[in-house]
Amino acid sequence: MPFWSSLHFPVVRADDEEAELVDPQTALREKCQTKGHIESLYNKYQECNDRVNSRSKTTENCMEELFDYVAELDHCVAHSLFPKLK
Repeated sequence: MPFWSSLHFPVVRADDEEAELVDPQTALREKCQTKGHIESLYNKYQECNDRVNSRSKTTENCMEELFDYVAELDHCVAHSLFPKLK
C-alpha cells in the first residue's frame, strides 16, 4: 500500500454550492474607476488610443498612459482588497 493512501486530506466544500463566487477585485475596480482622477487617466488613455488608431504610420504607442491608469487603479483597489481576502 502506498504511503499517500494512508494520508487523510481534508475535504473542503463551499458553504453554499449554488452561490456564485464574485471576485472582490473586479467589484473594487468598478468602484475605483468612477473616481475623478482615475477616470481622467482612463480618458487620457482613450484619447491616446484614438489618436494612434487614426494614423496609418506612427511609432507612438500608449503604454505610458496605460501604465499610469492601471497603476493608479490598482493602488486604489489595494486599499480595500486585502482585508476582504480570506
